[in-house]
Amino acid sequence: MKEIIRLESISEAHSFLGIPKPNHPLVSVIELTDRIINLDYGDSKFLFDFYQVNLKQGFSGSMVYGRNSYDFENGSLIFIKAGQVIQMEKLPTRIEGGSGWTLLFHPDLIRKSELGNTIEEYSFFNYDLSEALHLSEKEIGLLNILVDKIQDEYNQNIDKHSQELIIANIEMLLKYSKRFYDRQFYTRTNLNKDLLAEFNKILNAYYNSEQPMLSGILSVKDCAEKLNLSVNYFGDLIKSETGRSAKDHIQDYVIEMAKTRLLGSNENVGQIAYSLGFEYPQGFNKLFKAKVGVSPSQYRNVN
Repeated sequence: MKEIIRLESISEAHSFLGIPKPNHPLVSVIELTDRIINLDYGDSKFLFDFYQVNLKQGFSGSMVYGRNSYDFENGSLIFIKAGQVIQMEKLPTRIEGGSGWTLLFHPDLIRKSELGNTIEEYSFFNYDLSEALHLSEKEIGLLNILVDKIQDEYNQNIDKHSQELIIANIEMLLKYSKRFYDRQFYTRTNLNKDLLAEFNKILNAYYNSEQPMLSGILSVKDCAEKLNLSVNYFGDLIKSETGRSAKDHIQDYVIEMAKTRLLGSNENVGQIAYSLGFEYPQGFNKLFKAKVGVSPSQYRNVN
């Protein structure tokens, strides 16, 4: 079993990398110097108790994060949530013109702020590395300005306004990242349509088999895994493409199948519920009424 090295603070991260102590205990921007690039990370896995936003432009190398390995040769932005484990699979190599930075911020920095309450809304912190955000030169330039502002704040004399301004710039960086991800979903619309078609194939195959009676209602997690996507990325992609959540998409599919069975067979409501993966008919009745406006029995009788 590989050793897990836990870094609990920004200061511990600096010490591990062999760079001077941070000017602020809860936030730091680390430039990707040759010294850091050439550091031997060994076979260890790393557990970080702080958030990371990594911009890597012009490097070859790869990380393991969650189930997948990610090659970061192309310019991209990677988000790592506090409490996640990563492993360097292949040491990074700078390509000519390569540059980048890593923004580290501890949950304690934002705990009492509005960002502390909304950080979970930035679902890209739960994406796999293979779902990184790919940026244009203009987008990189904009994020670099925000990172420079964060550095300027903690490099000068810290006063009562410093933390508020640092958090405001981190939040702005995350908001822009959310916009850029929406742009990425939009510009990859053909690929997304292919994934949506695969999603529908998964639904068709599952609900035209005996599997619902054995395993229950198909979950968003199951669909994401079949498509080799993280749950959050898959959910955001489906919402961007259809305007509905992946869960709604599955439920709507089930309801349409239920309507067909109610009008095209003599099965009782309980049999239909079980065959669609519901453990109890009451759950089926509740969902059907919420979606259709009448109970399954009423729908059968009025149509």
